[in-house]
Amino acid sequence: MMRHAVLRIIGLVPTLLLLVTAAFFVIRLAPGGPFDDERPALPEVRANLEAAYGLDAPLTTQYLRYVRGLLHGDLGPSFKHKDSSVSELIGAGLPISATLGAAALALALLLGIPLGVGAALRRGSLTDRAVALLAALAIALPTFVLGPLLALLFGVRLRWLPAAGWDAGTLRHAILPVVTLAIPVLAYVIRLTRTGLIEVLGLDYIRAARARGIGMRRLVVTHALRPALLPLVSWLGPATAFVLTGSLIVETVFSIPGAGRFLVEGALNRDYTLVMGMTLVYGTITLICNLLADLLYAWLDPRIRRH
Repeated sequence: MMRHAVLRIIGLVPTLLLLVTAAFFVIRLAPGGPFDDERPALPEVRANLEAAYGLDAPLTTQYLRYVRGLLHGDLGPSFKHKDSSVSELIGAGLPISATLGAAALALALLLGIPLGVGAALRRGSLTDRAVALLAALAIALPTFVLGPLLALLFGVRLRWLPAAGWDAGTLRHAILPVVTLAIPVLAYVIRLTRTGLIEVLGLDYIRAARARGIGMRRLVVTHALRPALLPLVSWLGPATAFVLTGSLIVETVFSIPGAGRFLVEGALNRDYTLVMGMTLVYGTITLICNLLADLLYAWLDPRIRRH
């Protein structure tokens, strides 16, 4: 297990370097620049700005400078947020997005796995069909529709919860965005758990265990649930990265100052360092989540460790 983990961790380094390299050159080769406003600056002013931010150097030189800064933990200054560095901007928004994402993921897993197990054990029943219908509706409703509906119902009409805003992460302000972010994830958790458990319950060794008189509850908990969760674990890596980094739509609908807006804002304004910083952070989180999912998969299925 340790060798398997070490090999996966070593593989993160070249992947991150490739990600940084691709993002660096793609954003700079795209049309436009950080100082291309509606009212163009005078040539001498533009030249001074480019010299101040090091944009007058060749691309290879800029790339080497950027990588050197990364090795020292420096993501560079933001071109549009004059008084803030990229690290400060991400440091202010990412914890909020991560808090919402972690709460949404926990809610989806705590509800989705029991519902998926219950639907699988009552396959074809009214309960199974009701759970399947709810999961299908959750997948069909996009967050940009679900979020405003929840805000309108519980925030505006019933006035049970705040419709928008973020008051230092108080529970009342977090409920609606967390539920909005969790519902699509919950639907996939239910489906994957149900499908995996139904498949495992049909295997020969499970049938043999049932023939020996082992109770269904013990059979599921001890023998069936662990292999049944393998499809869910495979999907959980990128899904965890998605919810932890937050959703731009959810943050926009509920006026939450998370980090999602920086990626879009940076791309529109050609804020090179901000886009690079967000890409690097999101990429790192995605790789770490995939690594943890891979290690969990190897723990659930020891055969993986031998390859």
